[in-house]
This record gives sequence, C-alpha cells and structure tokens, in this order.
Amino acid sequence: MLRTARASCPSGLLAGLGMMLFVGCLPDVPVSEPVPEIDPTTIPVAARVSEALAADGRSISWREHVVDDPQVGGVPIEGSDGLEMGDLDGDGVLDIVSVHESDTVYDGEPVGHIRIAFGSESGSDWDLVTLAEGAEAAGAEDVALGDLDGDGDLDVIAACELAHLIVFVNPGEGARSEVWPRVIPTVTSGRGSYIRVFLGDFDGDGALEAVAPNKGAQSPSPDTTEKHAISLYRPGADLLDADGWSEEELARVIIPINSQPVDLDGDGDLDIVGGSRGEGRIFWLVNDGRAVFTERAIRPDPAGPGEVRGLTGFNMDFADLDGDGRLDIVANQWPNSLVWLRQPRDPEDGWRHQIIGDVAPDQPVGVRLADINGDGDLDLMTGSYSRGPRDSDGDVEVSDPLGRLAWFENPGDPEDDWERHDVSRRKRGMFDKFIARDHDNDGDLDFFGTRGNSEPYDGVFWLEQVRTEEPAIRFQAARDIDSAEVAVAPAVADTQ
Repeated sequence: MLRTARASCPSGLLAGLGMMLFVGCLPDVPVSEPVPEIDPTTIPVAARVSEALAADGRSISWREHVVDDPQVGGVPIEGSDGLEMGDLDGDGVLDIVSVHESDTVYDGEPVGHIRIAFGSESGSDWDLVTLAEGAEAAGAEDVALGDLDGDGDLDVIAACELAHLIVFVNPGEGARSEVWPRVIPTVTSGRGSYIRVFLGDFDGDGALEAVAPNKGAQSPSPDTTEKHAISLYRPGADLLDADGWSEEELARVIIPINSQPVDLDGDGDLDIVGGSRGEGRIFWLVNDGRAVFTERAIRPDPAGPGEVRGLTGFNMDFADLDGDGRLDIVANQWPNSLVWLRQPRDPEDGWRHQIIGDVAPDQPVGVRLADINGDGDLDLMTGSYSRGPRDSDGDVEVSDPLGRLAWFENPGDPEDDWERHDVSRRKRGMFDKFIARDHDNDGDLDFFGTRGNSEPYDGVFWLEQVRTEEPAIRFQAARDIDSAEVAVAPAVADTQ
C-alpha cells in the first residue's frame, strides 16, 4: 500500500484504545515510500482514517463534546435515554431537556433524573439544572416539549418507567432560576411503565394532547401475552389539576413500545405510528381529523428483498425517500439491521421493504434521517446498544454487541446500496436518540444525542461534524479516559 495522504492524529486519541499502531497515525513519510499493510479489522474504528466525503469533496470526521455527565454536571446521572431541544427561556438559543433512568441494574428502585442544559450564544457553555430527581423522575425514559397551557412558552412532559407521566409548567422569565410547577396526572399514577411520550394537536382544536405507550412493567417477560395500552391524555382547564386529566385508550398490544405522531397519509392531521415489541410489528392509527383513530396494519411486502423479522418500531423516522409523494418509514430491525418501508399507493397493500444496511454484531437503536454530507438527500445516523456490563468494560469481545456510532450514505437512488461509515465503536454505549442541528453554524449538520450503558460516561453529548481538506481520523473523543475503542468484528468489518 502506498501512502497517498497524511492525516492528523490528536494526542488524546491514543488514550483507552489499547493499541499503539494506527492507520493515519503513522509517522509522515514521503508519498512514494511504501507503508506496511495493516489488517483494518484489528484497528479501532475511531483510529481509522475517514473515507467519507462531503459533497464539496472534503473529508468528514467527527469530534465529541460532553454537554452533561456526572463529572461535568456534578450529578450522578446514568442510563441516559431521551432528549429534546427547544428555547425554554426565550433567549433565542436552543436548550436541551434530557432524561436519565439510573438503570445500571434494573432493581425497581424509583430513581432517575430529568435535566435541562440551557444553551448560550457561545454554543460551548451550558447552564445545567436538575428539573426533577428521585421518585418524581422514577426511571425517566422519554421527554417531549410543547406549549401545554397556551402561554407562549414550552412546557415539559416526561415518561417514567416506574411509573407515571409527569408535567412541568414553564415559569417563563424564571425558567433558569425558579422551581417549575409540576403535576403527575392521577390517571397515569402507578400505572406500570411508560416508555415514550409525545405531544400533538390531534383533534385540531389548537390545544395539545399527549400520547404514550405503557408496556406494563420495566422488564416485561418476553413470553408475556398480556396487552397494554397506547393512550391519549388530555389536560383539564387547569393544567396542574392532577384529577383534571383524562385518558382515552387508542389500542392495546403486547408490550407497546412506541406511538409517534406523524401525518402519514398527508391529509393534514396527525396520525400515530405505533410499535409492539411483544408482537414484533408496527401499525398505524389513522386519525379522522377529530382524534377518532382506526388501526391499520403496516405489512411488509413479502416480495421485498431480505427477511423482515423483529420489526418493533422502537425508534423510527419518516421521510419521502423515493419522491413519490408519500411518507416512508425507516426503523431499526432486530437484531442488526436498518430497514426502509415504502408506503404503498393503496394503504391496504404491503409496504415494500429494503434493508438499508446493518451494524452486525451490534444492535441498532437510534435512528435519524439527515443530509449529513450535504448532497441534497437524506442519509441515516444510527447508534447501537451494548449488551455487556453497564458500569465497566467487562469481559467482552469484538464479536459481541457493543456501542457503535455509524451513518449510512444515501446513494442518490435509495434503492441502490447505502454505504456504511463507522464513526466509533466502544465496549460500552447505548445511543438511543439523535437530534440533527448545525450547532456551530459552519454549514454542516451536527448531532446531539444521549449515551447510556456506560457509567460513569452516560449523559448528553454533541457530535460535531468536522470537514477537512485532507483525510482525518474518524473520531476525536471528548475524554482522555473512556470505555475502550475497538475494531469491527472481522466477519463483518467494512473495507474502508
């Protein structure tokens, strides 16, 4: 192999990688001098030279920044899951609300944290505040933002696995300094295990309702046949009146895992796409415009390529990928794949499915469509779920499901092969949620996300996209000491 380009190697990159020889970190040599061949399957993902290119020809790499974690925030958050962004204090800068279920071990203890990272004009300074902790935030799993009381600012609702919904009313000018009034609606109190929550105006009256699936228990048996509800929750005249909230069941399935609002049929109102982990299916609750819902199946076309199994809808994103005027669905598919489901012209027909790619042996959870390379079409960011110990690296191998960040490049024609670009692969990490933003205003998309399964490194991070004229190392970690970076398993390693 002849070296054709030099790449920078930050000094902090070597920490925790466990290897001292990396492609891209070799001493500079003349272009004509041969460099010994190195098996790419033995090189940690983060230490490899990026071959991903932006539309302008520059190299794409990534730099990690910590927004909130136990060291930065001084609060023992762990088990980080959902997050949302919005301007909570009215200063024109986006803030982050994140939830942390404190789940190193599922012991049923009612603990957790709901946190706010108030942003600043600098983009690098965050004012960190605990909105709730302990029993109020018991197993906090997901969060949504919306103006629930109609006063012009964003309120917060969180789903807690142990076991209620909790609403926080924004105090306005005192958002950063005052205690936020809060309420646990009586109809949700002690009700099992809320896993997701979303806000939307489903009946067109200008007021927001909440929709949430309740899976019954934090760790339901995979053999259970017991059904639980996806429900719509409406506040009364007084948002803080716990007894004023009402519940309307929309569907009952085995281990409901999702209920995402989206106008799937393009008729101007919000439908709901639900998922059942116990039944291995996703489905569609069609809104008639008045919040009267009818369940409709989303059946993968059996004539499509690949086998469809384990399609639970835990995380999904929606876009018209093929340009036919109808929204499609992109979802994670157990155990290792990302799948594209194309909405048919006739809703009763099967949805054509295509495997976008996989991250085997890792198990993808996070799913977010965004134009990462700036070529005008939507790429796919994903993160996986490590299955080893959550508080130490433990005795795991590269062939085990580990914590990976990767993105798939849209080939232009989405029916063609999507190229996978691995970013980082650590022994520990669970990357559940991504939000795409050009946070540093440099013209390319970055991502905010949460990381779990990796105490004491759980928390909120900003993944900055970096574009350089020369190829660079794929990933610059925020910490000198972290869970160890590893290679991709040899049987499934890419060729980059």
